[in-house]
Amino acid sequence: MAKLKLGPIVDDKPVKVTVELPAPLHRDLTRYAELLGREVGQPSADPVRLIVPMLERFMATDRGFAKARHERNA
Repeated sequence: MAKLKLGPIVDDKPVKVTVELPAPLHRDLTRYAELLGREVGQPSADPVRLIVPMLERFMATDRGFAKARHERNA
């Protein structure tokens, strides 16, 4: 089984966001949620709930963003 970058999704107070996704991206997000559920031994997560941790992970691992944020805070 593939080692996914996301771990279990923390149950937190939801914030409503509206976003349009291309159909292929939505299918991939749904599939990712299924795989993540299997990997962590939980039912499949709501694909929409993956968006925030994916964005957080993306920004946390983006060196250019980290450098810009560090320079801004310095």
